[in-house]
Amino acid sequence: MKKLILLVSILFLFNSCEPEGNDYSVHILPVESVDIPTEFELGETYPITMRYYRPSNCHSPYGIYYEKDLNVRICAIKNLLEDRGNCAPVENILVEETFNFQVTSTGNYIFKFWTGEDSEGNNTFLEYDIPVN
Repeated sequence: MKKLILLVSILFLFNSCEPEGNDYSVHILPVESVDIPTEFELGETYPITMRYYRPSNCHSPYGIYYEKDLNVRICAIKNLLEDRGNCAPVENILVEETFNFQVTSTGNYIFKFWTGEDSEGNNTFLEYDIPVN
């Protein structure tokens, strides 16, 4: 009988508990600056570092936005924004995200790092044309 009461109590406890769920959304953030080599060697792997400003204490790193089309690469920062109601802006917190790029083809690679939008709503980029030796 004691085991049955204990089992029912445990089941009741687990069924009555609801985890506190916060809402999250993914945001693409502009790149402030980039460390990228000036040339590549075929078959080698290179670290590429992007820097961005963290907008609030509710933003946390969530990887890198990476799109490729032939030898053109478009990159940006992904952050997870937690909607918890008490978010506050932060100032001058520069964060780094690094990824490794493997050179798999000849010719030049064109890297476009998204820096935001201009006053007319057009995307702006830091662009690098990197030759492969």
